[in-house]
Amino acid sequence: MDCDVLVVGLGPVGAALAALLGQRGIKTIAIDRDTAIYPLPRAVHFDHEIMRLFQALGVAEQVQQSARDLPAYEFRAANGDLLMRLDPSPDTASGWGSGYMFHQPSLEIALRDILARLPNVGVMLGSQFDGLSQDDNGVTATVDGATTIRARYLVGCDGASSGVRAAMQSGLVDYQFDEPWLVVDTRTSPTSHMPEVNLQICDPARPTTCVLGGPGRHRWEFMLLPGETPESMLGNDVIEGLLASWDCGPLEIERKAVYRFHGLVADRWRDGRVLLAGDSAHQMPPFAGQGMCSGLRDAANLAWKLDAVLNGNASDGLLDTYQCEREPHVRALIELAIGMGRVVCTLDRDAATARDAGMLASRAAGAPALPPLQSKPLVSDCILAGSPSAGTLFPQPTEGHGVQRLRMDDVLGGGTWLITRQAFEATRDGLQIIDIASKPMAPFRAALDKWLNDHGAEAVLVRPDRYVFGTGEPASLIAAWTAT
Repeated sequence: MDCDVLVVGLGPVGAALAALLGQRGIKTIAIDRDTAIYPLPRAVHFDHEIMRLFQALGVAEQVQQSARDLPAYEFRAANGDLLMRLDPSPDTASGWGSGYMFHQPSLEIALRDILARLPNVGVMLGSQFDGLSQDDNGVTATVDGATTIRARYLVGCDGASSGVRAAMQSGLVDYQFDEPWLVVDTRTSPTSHMPEVNLQICDPARPTTCVLGGPGRHRWEFMLLPGETPESMLGNDVIEGLLASWDCGPLEIERKAVYRFHGLVADRWRDGRVLLAGDSAHQMPPFAGQGMCSGLRDAANLAWKLDAVLNGNASDGLLDTYQCEREPHVRALIELAIGMGRVVCTLDRDAATARDAGMLASRAAGAPALPPLQSKPLVSDCILAGSPSAGTLFPQPTEGHGVQRLRMDDVLGGGTWLITRQAFEATRDGLQIIDIASKPMAPFRAALDKWLNDHGAEAVLVRPDRYVFGTGEPASLIAAWTAT
């Protein structure tokens, strides 16, 4: 074997997956057909759970330098009336801000810096994936027409037009939402005067998105109208004309592209030793800001399971829990994003007038104009069914403020945690026993004690991706985890 895992595609999802595997000592090769970071606009938002993942990777502070806190998100009618306002939550389970607006190339640099420091991760840029074959022991990938790479597992993180997905012959379930949009990233100057909130302008004359980017950057998205072509909309003179009505002062067009916003889900995310993650497995419109977030959750879910299988701590069947845990969450987000998109992408003036009236009435009545996303707990054979809080994200208590803030994950490190109220001795590879009465837990003891009280449990077993396996008595949790 040339490696344990071959990762095809080195965008944020592929880079994060390779880094998570590398941190666990898994010999990994990551390849990408391009030699440089993707130059066109992509993601611009990530949430608190993803910042917690960056914390685990050791790049949270570096990422923060190219990010800023999520502002309010407003939907406005063509005349400026406020139709709906979504304020960021002041509290999150992850111990980080609700969300962040960021500059994706800076994030990708931070992730690739990690890979360069991991001795068991090899990166091959300018390497085109051509095909694969697999047997009972591994996968053979063909690269650049002739070179072969032999791996125990292969993960396709190679984007919407995934060659790995095609090689798997996995089909796509289409949500029948397909709208073309011009996406423009700009640099601002000290004399620019920019909106301080994220905006969806629900104007049937041209639906428009205007959101913050990383520091010193702002993004606009303009829906293409019938008869407009991508080529006709990418000229700087056209873009400058669209931006002029915003009267924001000096702006520099940094990046631009036309994308088709759509909702798609691969019907199979696994075929033997080949798996899909990120846009290779699912794509969603950007209105909920969850496309890249979903791919990074894939990476977090898959990394520890591959580690467990490769190190002999679990059977290959553990990988079957990957899609059944991740797909329902992805589908809920796609449906939310499409619901928001259908609110925005209305070109019929009469329909827009009726929509505005309905949203204004909902707002006046204090009712949400869109149903809130209620993340359902993960469901699979890798969750202790019937156990309180099983399948939910375990909170990260913190102590202090600013750069001096102490976060529990940094104290405990990686692996699986058994957090308990009582001293308990047990031996199992990768399982860390944490007594909340111990000295290192003093800053977090009150929060952990309250959480256990709220769930009527003496202990909680937390998986390496920080989702709760189950709650209950320590010995029974260890037995159930071992059996699982």
